[in-house]
Amino acid sequence: MTPNTLTERYVHEVVRRIPADQRDDVADELRATIADTIEARDPAVQGAAERDVLTEMGDPIRLAARYADRPLALIGPDLYPAYIRLLAVVLSVVLPVVTVITVVADVLDGVGLGAIIGAGIGTVLTVGAQLIAWLTLVFALVERFGKRGATRGARAWTPDDLPEVAGTGSRTAAIGGLAVDALLLGLIIWQYTAQPYVADGGERLPLLDPALWSGLIWPVLAGLAGLVVLGLLRIAAGRWTTPLAAAYAAASALFALPMAWIFYSRQFFNPAFLADLRHGLAAPDAFYTVATLGVLAVTAHDVYKRFRESRA
Repeated sequence: MTPNTLTERYVHEVVRRIPADQRDDVADELRATIADTIEARDPAVQGAAERDVLTEMGDPIRLAARYADRPLALIGPDLYPAYIRLLAVVLSVVLPVVTVITVVADVLDGVGLGAIIGAGIGTVLTVGAQLIAWLTLVFALVERFGKRGATRGARAWTPDDLPEVAGTGSRTAAIGGLAVDALLLGLIIWQYTAQPYVADGGERLPLLDPALWSGLIWPVLAGLAGLVVLGLLRIAAGRWTTPLAAAYAAASALFALPMAWIFYSRQFFNPAFLADLRHGLAAPDAFYTVATLGVLAVTAHDVYKRFRESRA
C-alpha cells in the first residue's frame, strides 16, 4: 500500500500519537479492520467505501487517545482535536513572531549579545508558557460551561483533513535544501577563486575575508559538504532516519558554530572590499549580531525538524 493512500495517512495520524511499543500492533490492527470493512461493502465502489469507512471511524486524534488510554478529561473529546491543532498553530506561528520582535527590538536598542540571547530564551519560555496556559484555560472553560450543541454543530472531520505523511510529501523540500547547501558551498569557493569584485585600482578582491582560509573557513566548508552528502542520502532513503538525523546534527554543528563565531568576531567580509566599497562602508554591528543569532537559530530549528521527521 502506497504511503499516501487515505488508509495509510489515517493509520499514520493515529499511531504517531501513541507509545512507540504499541505502534506496530495498532497499525496492523487498524489496516486489517479498515481492509475488512471495505471488503464487506460493495466492491464496485471501493474508493468511496474507503472514505466512508474512515469517516465512520472518526477523527484519528480521538481514536489515538482511546488506544493510548489517555482520558480526555480537562478538555473533552469533542474539543480536544481542535485544541491540539490550534495549539500547534499558536506555538509555530505566534511564538516565533513574538520572539523575533523582541530580539530585533533589543538589537536596535544596542543591547549586548549575551542579553539578547537571554531575552530570546526568556521570551520563548515565558510567552510559550502563557500561550499554552491561556489557550488551555479557554478550552477548559468552553468544555465546562459551553453549550454542547455548539460543539456538535461544528464541521465534522473528514478524510480530506488528513495531512501528507512526513518524509514522503517532503521530497521537494529535501531537494530544495540540498540545492541551497550545494549553492552556498559553491559560492564560498567561487568568490575566493574568481575574486569577483574589481576595486577602483583594478585589483580583484574576494568578498569574504581571505584570512578565513587560514583556519575557520575549512570546518564551514566541511560541514556544508557533509550536509550535501546527507541530503543525497536522505533523498535516496526516502526519509530521515535517526542515524541520518544524528549525522545531520553533527554536520550542522561543524558548519554553524564556526560560522556564528565568524559573524560574532566581525571576520566575515574582506576589509579591503569594505574599504573600497563606497569609500569605507562598514557593516553595522546589528548586522553581525542578527547574523550570529540567525545562523544558530536556523540550524537548531533544522536539526530539530530532522529528528522529528525521523521519529514520524
